[in-house]
Amino acid sequence: MIDVEQLHKSFGAKVAVQEVTFSARDGQITGLLGPNGAGKTTTLRMLYTLLKADHGRISVDGVDAASQPLEVRRRLGVLPDARGLYKRLTARENIAYFAQLHGMDAALIRHRTDALIDTLAMHDIAERRVEGFSQGERVKTAIARALVHDPRHIVLDEPSNGLDVIATRSLRDFLRQLRSEGRCVLFSTHIMQEVAALCDRIVVIAAGRVVADGSPEALREQAGESSLEDAFVKIIGAAAVEGLA
Repeated sequence: MIDVEQLHKSFGAKVAVQEVTFSARDGQITGLLGPNGAGKTTTLRMLYTLLKADHGRISVDGVDAASQPLEVRRRLGVLPDARGLYKRLTARENIAYFAQLHGMDAALIRHRTDALIDTLAMHDIAERRVEGFSQGERVKTAIARALVHDPRHIVLDEPSNGLDVIATRSLRDFLRQLRSEGRCVLFSTHIMQEVAALCDRIVVIAAGRVVADGSPEALREQAGESSLEDAFVKIIGAAAVEGLA
């Protein structure tokens, strides 16, 4: 389980995240939903310890991110907004390299890499250099790299960005598989279809603040709308009127 409490982050005079609080539970897919610039990526970067919060607390299974960042990183599989692949390495080599960084032995690295190549249907790209990969091929490789150490918590920043319809459907199926394994999946997006198709819980962020948090049904009920998209627009609009967005 991932817990975020009263998280705040500023960059000079610019306040990016303001008192953000939410939880992402095991066996669920939680969506961090908001317009571009809402603070989603900044929140996730603090969660996986790339950025340090000005104040607030992040914990993963009770492990505090501020005092034990390395332990938190071990518990997370992260797909960042910048995929960060090494272009001169093959897909297999990218996966194995990150496994080595996690201190895994050679036999386990081979086993986990082969298993992920099977699961993500990467046989046709496994021995190719990443340079020249399509967006979908890069995302597959980055997800495999993030999961090679078999984490229980998966954090993805806009994972379907730039994917075609087929790749997007494949990604959705894979995220559902992770949920069925009892993992905690947290991803950010501004795409309503992703949320509607996947999420058990939705955290809506506007201007760095949480303006709604609940199941899709709860958000529709809160807004008095039958459509999740209409509910989102209404919630964001109400936050703007109240000066929160």
